[in-house]
Amino acid sequence: MQKLGRYLLEERLGAGSFATVWKAYDPELDTDVAVKVLADNWASNADVRQRFLAEARLLRRISSPRVVRVHDVGVEDDRPYFVMDYVRGGTLAEKVGHCRPAEALHLAAEAGYAVQVLHETGVVHRDVKPSNLLLDAGRTPTAVLVADLGSAKRLADASGLTVTTGTPAYMAPEQALQTGGFDGRADVYALAVVTFELLTGRKPFGPGGRVGLTTERASTSSLPMIPREPGVPEGIDTLLRAALAADPEDRPPTAQAFADALLSREGEEWTRARPSEPARPVVWLAAVVVFLVTTVLTWLAR
Repeated sequence: MQKLGRYLLEERLGAGSFATVWKAYDPELDTDVAVKVLADNWASNADVRQRFLAEARLLRRISSPRVVRVHDVGVEDDRPYFVMDYVRGGTLAEKVGHCRPAEALHLAAEAGYAVQVLHETGVVHRDVKPSNLLLDAGRTPTAVLVADLGSAKRLADASGLTVTTGTPAYMAPEQALQTGGFDGRADVYALAVVTFELLTGRKPFGPGGRVGLTTERASTSSLPMIPREPGVPEGIDTLLRAALAADPEDRPPTAQAFADALLSREGEEWTRARPSEPARPVVWLAAVVVFLVTTVLTWLAR
């Protein structure tokens, strides 16, 4: 059994271009943990090394049950690593094609609420996808935690040009093409792709994402339809079409607004209220209330 610092590496959970994540055992605390280790071929790259450690610091700084927590950082044979909570339950990738509509919507909404935590701390994830969303089977109902902030970027820095990073199938056009910066609505787009995938078992635009399609196929009118299966509420198709819009202004404004709409069972009635443009149903209701109160007061004054 391999050893890294005091941690005993038991099982490889996943590997990417820059790092490998292991399930490990901490003998001092007598508990399972997850250990992320920078790949050998990148350990000597100062920029990659710095970004790797920045991810650890960011995960440590965000204190939320919806974000994986970092407990330790170390270096072994000049390879940096950091130690996180081990979340039992696997990833959302294991649920694709294997869950009913109600469960799919619940898990997608959970993912939205987790991503919202990042946005509230001033961070956009930039690589929201099923394999970066962990299932906490220890909670009832199952909760979703966000992980892997290796591509994360401060929202304050996201308005300028930056290195394109992420997974093509889940990348919003403005993120993939670097057209004028991006904000949290790029993550909303990715959440919509994840939701579509959970409901249908496939990605809406294939592995290459929207930017890999022709202009005609990528138009809003050509977005794939959600199958009319029992358990899929009316309006979810409308909600996902909006969240997958090429123009960020046409999407729900926040990850929380998207998650709330998924659970509202009234996707076709959802509104994207902006600070200067309150939702019309609220305005209409307020007008009715004012009219009724005025009428009653006038009648009582007689």
